[in-house]
Amino acid sequence: LGLEMKKKLVKCYVWSVALYGAETWTLRKKEQKYLESFEMWCWRRIEKIRWTNRVTNEEVLRRVKEQRIILQAITRRKANWLGHIMRRNGLLSDIIEGQVEGKRGLGRRLIQLTDDLKQGKKMKFKELKREAENRENWR
Repeated sequence: LGLEMKKKLVKCYVWSVALYGAETWTLRKKEQKYLESFEMWCWRRIEKIRWTNRVTNEEVLRRVKEQRIILQAITRRKANWLGHIMRRNGLLSDIIEGQVEGKRGLGRRLIQLTDDLKQGKKMKFKELKREAENRENWR
């Protein structure tokens, strides 16, 4: 198989299984590092580059003519899913918005689903929700 076909197969079959349910993940730095490592492992396997060959990640990406896009794919999936949920009224949108009453635990604030979207766009939740209500602009 040619390189382009191998890349299509990896993106279609391998990533779809590996990223199943990624819309609901809350990613910390550790998980992001694991995902980027997995992406580089896939590209190295395509090119049959062993880790003992000491080929840098940039060189591997240049050989396969790709960029690191796995985290961007997760963010895009999460944005589409959250936009879909925020346009509806129901329990799930109430949970994501934090409108459910309950006792807050001690310690550091937990990472929320919307934190990485807010971080990328530097906006507050109300702005994020208002933007999600317009489907064409959201995509």
